[in-house]
Amino acid sequence: MAALAWLLIPLVAAIFAGLWGSWANRNRKARGDGPELDGYARFRAAMEKPSSRT
Repeated sequence: MAALAWLLIPLVAAIFAGLWGSWANRNRKARGDGPELDGYARFRAAMEKPSSRT
């Protein structure tokens, strides 16, 4: 019986983790690639500027 109790602990933890994961992910909205692409465009613009060193 003690072995079954030890097997029950990970089972309960897995169920709890699944419930918590679904709850934590409930309000996620797809934000698209807009902010990432804007940041990449700024990075490219900064890298294309000529260097002030000669």
